[in-house]
Amino acid sequence: MSQDPKVAILMGSDSDWPKIKPAAEALAEFGVPCEVRVMSAHRTPEVVGKYAAEAADRGIRVIIAAAGGAAHLAGVAAAHTILPVIGLPVPTALAGGLDSLLSMVQMPGDIPVATVAVGMGGPRNAGLLAVEILALSEPDLQRKLIQFRRKLGEKIAKKDEALQRAIAAELGS
Repeated sequence: MSQDPKVAILMGSDSDWPKIKPAAEALAEFGVPCEVRVMSAHRTPEVVGKYAAEAADRGIRVIIAAAGGAAHLAGVAAAHTILPVIGLPVPTALAGGLDSLLSMVQMPGDIPVATVAVGMGGPRNAGLLAVEILALSEPDLQRKLIQFRRKLGEKIAKKDEALQRAIAAELGS
């Protein structure tokens, strides 16, 4: 997707793309270039290992690894790099993604994988977490995140005001 990506989004299957696309959209919102690749911890483990091992040398600073079911992609990537790896559990037909989530959060000690929620918020949060990690060393991204959070607060305050008006009208207060 980008010639100089800072974030890699890996997925075990191209059929996962519609479910994890919000991660890439969140990165794009903040102007963070990313690349998206399909590779499998089980079917192409050598590809995953080589990709993760060489990612930092190519300028990648964070890896988001999305997988369903056994969901080993994040763990295999983390085993081959010192970059931060964010596990993104993909919903499945079997258990709605609980299987993916439980697989990811059982990483053994010493090889961490940060894991975001399964379901609608997970992909967007994976992208936002990558932005937060990058913002630790990029003041421009820090400013964008502060502005983003401020706007979120303003949006919630407006919703609360509207709700208070609606309740007052309904209850005749």
